[in-house]
Formats: sequence, structure tokens, C-alpha cells
Amino acid sequence: MNRRKKEADQHKGWNISISGVFIAMVMGIVLTSVVAATLIFVQIYRNAMEQSAVTSSSQSCEQVQNTVENYTQDMRIILEGIVARMRHENNHSEEYIQNLVNIRSDVVAVTICGEDGELLRYWNRGQKLKENYRIVQSTEMEDDDGRLRITKPYVESLFEGYYPWVVTVYQKIQKEDGTSIQVNIDIRFSDIANYVDDVGIGQHGYAYIADKKGNLIYHPQQQLIYSGLKEEKGMDLKEGTHIQEQAIYTVKNLENCDWKIVGVCYVDEMITEKVSSAVSRLLIVLCLVMGAVFLLGWAFSELFSAPVRQLADDMHRFEKNAENFVFEPMAGTTEITTLSNSFEHMVVKIQKLMEQVRQEEITLRKTELKALQAQINPHFLNNTLEMMNWQARMSGDTVVSKMIESLGTVLDYRMNRANVKEIHLAEELQCIDAYFYIMSMRFGQRLSIERKIDDDLLYLMVPPLILQPIVENAIVHGVETVKNGVIRLHVYHDDENVYLKVRNTGKKMTEEELERIHAILEGDESRLPKNTGRHTSIGIQNVNRRIRLVYGDEYGLSIEQEEDCITVSTITIPYVDHEDEISLKERSEAQNELKNIARLNK
Repeated sequence: MNRRKKEADQHKGWNISISGVFIAMVMGIVLTSVVAATLIFVQIYRNAMEQSAVTSSSQSCEQVQNTVENYTQDMRIILEGIVARMRHENNHSEEYIQNLVNIRSDVVAVTICGEDGELLRYWNRGQKLKENYRIVQSTEMEDDDGRLRITKPYVESLFEGYYPWVVTVYQKIQKEDGTSIQVNIDIRFSDIANYVDDVGIGQHGYAYIADKKGNLIYHPQQQLIYSGLKEEKGMDLKEGTHIQEQAIYTVKNLENCDWKIVGVCYVDEMITEKVSSAVSRLLIVLCLVMGAVFLLGWAFSELFSAPVRQLADDMHRFEKNAENFVFEPMAGTTEITTLSNSFEHMVVKIQKLMEQVRQEEITLRKTELKALQAQINPHFLNNTLEMMNWQARMSGDTVVSKMIESLGTVLDYRMNRANVKEIHLAEELQCIDAYFYIMSMRFGQRLSIERKIDDDLLYLMVPPLILQPIVENAIVHGVETVKNGVIRLHVYHDDENVYLKVRNTGKKMTEEELERIHAILEGDESRLPKNTGRHTSIGIQNVNRRIRLVYGDEYGLSIEQEEDCITVSTITIPYVDHEDEISLKERSEAQNELKNIARLNK
């Protein structure tokens, strides 16, 4: 069941092929690029269409502006001619005015009014004056600023059966006799309206005339406006172009009167429709491009995915029967060929490793058998040492007895720690004291040993065999090289770490020797000379590696030399206060170990 679960876990993953991923990736990139380019194009195209609409509207308004200005300027010239003749009235004045009315079809009538609005004289084309008539006359005496005075359009009702739609151009003058009169020229407004009606800005755009106070003069749809069915928003705008949400307004002021031309074009038809049409064409092109990209991507991906699928099938066959699998290299692109060759090399290597593991398993079984057969040897050695110890005691030779006990302690400690991960520090110190005793018997007065142990740390759990290689290193490379040597063992802690320091006297080390020691600790064999002492090297390197594996890379063994040729070997491990968690059994074991240490030190 576990095997089936493992196989199921191995086959978990995205059920998607390389060709699908490649096509999706390429189409995604192309789609993103095209969409981004389309958005940029649409924005640029919209701005261009907006500018084009503004230009078109401005040109149309300028056309109406020029036409109306020319027309009103012509009326101004006519008015000035009549005014000049009325200031110095003679027999030719009336003939001049009547001829003007007869010749100009757009001039409906010329009237002269007094200060009280009374009709004094008039000229027309023969229409009969009504008995009850109404004169449209300005009642304000405005300053002469050089601008043409002109009324709003209205229906003239002076004459019987004749009701033309006119505007009145007027001027108030003072005659030589001191009286004031107003000269009025009634102009047929339909001619001006036709100019405005003929202007088209787009399909539904238009132009209209308003005065500078925001009053409507003429609008192609003024009946809808007067009836409340349409609202015009551009009459209060100043001269220039005004782009609003739904329309673009272009305002042009007439220089010779108080009128202004307002052109209106709609954003939808001038900009939005053109942009929508351009976007539609772009979408069609996009679909064609995406179709072409899909076909090219599929063809290109098949060039890679077919060999990869074959390679995947070979991997599944190798997984099922690795021992008898035979791989045939495949041809293809450079990448596929490289991948095929790499897989072939991996297959060969794995098959060799499988054969090697098989041979190692056979060798391991033989070694385990030999180890089981040799287990009797340590017991025989311990029993022999114990017999020698009792023989020495019976002979009264306590020195030899203590040496045998110390040797037995060291041997027993080293042989019984193969599968032990942690021991009490007190037990480690017991082995060190036994080793110290043996060495003190060897060196006699040449070796002096000092201990300073924090009793609170005796219950601390530490990896086994971390001090004995350090002490051995201190004796071999320190004490043996001088006449009299001192080894100081100091175990203490601070708030964070526990420190096990071994200080020993010896000869002064060179920079090359210190470099060699640091290389040994780091396991960098490339920096070691060929004549390095292998036994010592393995010991201190093993201690450093085990401490780092247990506690982390920030802990371990360091070896430095101080002044006066003092070598300091320091083991640093983290300090954890577990005093409240120590069981009675652990305390009893540690106390027994302390007793053994005291017995060895006697």
C-alpha cells in the first residue's frame, strides 16, 4: 500500500504537456503585446481624431464667422451711407435709399424713427403701411465703440400682408438741427440663417449664432429649444474650443458686432465611432495573428515536445526496470541531444551505483558477521584487566591497580559509545580524569594538571568523546615538546554558551602550523601538506564536525595560541538551563560518576 501511495505521489503534478505550455506562453506574450499595442494605438488614434474633430469644427466655424462678418460689414457700409445722407438731407437722399431697397433683395425696409419711437419715414418695395403698427427700436443711447448695433431676429409687422423674418441694423444720430433720430435697416434674416444651416460638422453637428451675453440669436433647431424639447449648453462659453463629455464646442466671436458663432460636433460620431471602427478592424487582425501564432507555436513546440515525450516514456521504463534498461539516444535539436546524452550517462551511472550498492550490501553482511564473532574480544579484554587489577591489589601494588582501572575506564568508555548520542558531562570528565592519570604516570613530574569545573554543568548533556581527543592533542603536540608541561581544564558558562577550554604549554607554533590546524578543523584537505599527522587530524576534525552537526555552524572547536606559547583549545556549545527537568536517576548517575572521578584522583 505504501508503494502504491508513493507511486501515486510521484505521478502527482500538472497534467499538461510542454507543447501546451509553450503555445499558451507564446500566445499569452503575443496577446499581451498586441493588447498593449492596441490600447496605445487606440489612445493615440483617439487623440488624433479628437484633434481632427476640433480642427474640423474650428474651420467650419471660421467659415461661418467670415461669411457673417462679411455680410454684417456690408450692412454696416450701407448703414453708414444712409446715416451720412440723413445728416445732410437733400433731394438725392430719398432717391438713394429707395434705389438701395429696390436693388438689395435682402433689405426689407429702411425706416427713420424719432426720439419717442414715432415712425417718421420709411422706404420699402411698395407694401402698404398698417394703421396700427409696432416699431422695434432700441431705447438705449449706447456709446459709439465702433461695433455694429443689431437686434435679435423678429417678425416684422409694419406692412399689411407682409411678415418677413428680419434683424434690424440701426444707428442713432443727431441731426444738424439738434434733433435725434434712429436709422433702421431691416435685413431679411433668412439669408444669414441659410449660411448657418449650410454648415455641417460631421453627420449631426451644426452651428448657431448667439450674442456675447448668452442669448440665442439663431439656431437650426430653435423650435425644439423654444418648446423645451432640446437644451443647448454652449451659449455661455467663451471664445475657444471646449471639449465636454458628449460634444465639442467651438466658439468664434464676430469682431464687428456682439454676435458669436458656436459650432457643435458630437464626440460619438466624430471620435467614438471612428475609434470603434478602428478597434473592430484591429480585433479582426488580432484574431488572424493569434491563429497564425497558434499554428506556428504548435508546429514549433512539436519539434521539442515529441522527443521530450519519448524521453519521458524512457524514464518511466527505467523506473520500472532500472537493472535491465537499455537506453537508445535520440536525435533532435542541440538541447534535446544534450538532454538525451545526459540521461544516458545518468542511466549508466545509476546502474553502476546499483551494482556497487549490491556489492556493499554483501560486504556489509560479511562485516556484521565478523563483528558479531568479535564481540567476545572486548569482554575478554575487560575480564583480563579486571583479573590483573585484583592481582595487583592482592599484591598491595595500588599504583598498578589504579593504572589498570584507569585503562579499563578509558577502554570501556570508548567501546560502549558507538550508538550513544549524548552523555552527562560528568561521565565525559570521568574518562578524561582516567586518561589524565595514565598520562601522569607516563610523564611523572613533567606533567601538571589543573582543573576548574562548574559543578552546575555536570548534569549537562554533551556528545561523547569530545574532550579526550583535545586533551590527547594537547599532550602530543604540547607537553611532549617541552621539558615541563601544564594542562588546565576549565569548564564554565555564561548566559548563552558553555565553554570547555583546554590550555596547555608547548612550543611556539608558526603561521603555517596555525593555518594547517584551521584547515584541519574546517575539513579543507586541499590546504593540508602531505605529511600531516593523520591520527590527530581525524580526532580534532571529528570533534568539530560532530559539534556543528548537533548544535549548528555557529558552535564548534577553535584552536588558537596566546602569548608565552600557551595553546587554547575551546569547545563552544549552547547553554540550556535544564536544572528543573533533571530526574533523580540522572542526579544519581552523575553523583556516581563524580565519586569515580574522586577515586581516580586520589
